[in-house]
Amino acid sequence: MSLIHTFSKHTLECGTDEAGRGCLAGPVTAAAVILPKSFKNSLLNDSKQLSHKNRFKLKSIIEQEALALCYTHVWQDEIDKINILNASILAMHKSIEGLSIEPEFIIVDGNKFKPYNSIPHETIIKGDSKYLSIAAASIIAKTERDLYMEQIHEEFPQYNWAQNKGYPTKQHREALKKYGITKYHRTSFRLLPEQLKLDL
Repeated sequence: MSLIHTFSKHTLECGTDEAGRGCLAGPVTAAAVILPKSFKNSLLNDSKQLSHKNRFKLKSIIEQEALALCYTHVWQDEIDKINILNASILAMHKSIEGLSIEPEFIIVDGNKFKPYNSIPHETIIKGDSKYLSIAAASIIAKTERDLYMEQIHEEFPQYNWAQNKGYPTKQHREALKKYGITKYHRTSFRLLPEQLKLDL
């Protein structure tokens, strides 16, 4: 199914999405992208549907062709302070704020968002598999977050973040049991299933 170009009648419509919301470690990363009306790419889809190779291929195309784009990491200590939903929205707001062109309309993946300035917006469930600019934002958020997780993997290779990117895989949880938490872990998250059990 080919993706729809824009939701509104505005020329400068920005799509925004985040990556890393369900992770146990590392930042939540969001991106905001404004694409030109002429943008076409048959490969572009929700980043979760694409191979690693295709995501990075698209990242280069989007960076070259977007009218404006920006991504933002909101770090684990901030996530622990304000919760993951607020941190995701903050990352989206900061990404929109960082665009070199102010959008006239914002489309958001999911169903939760807080108004940004006085710019009208629409939340769209599964928007990253429906609209080009949200799909582009999902690619930028995912690839930039992956690159960061690969970088911190060098510091703590035992958690294998280069592969699991901080998601709660069996291997990541085994490493948590064995080595404990790092400065990159989100302490407000339930890191291990038995964490809430008390030894009485």
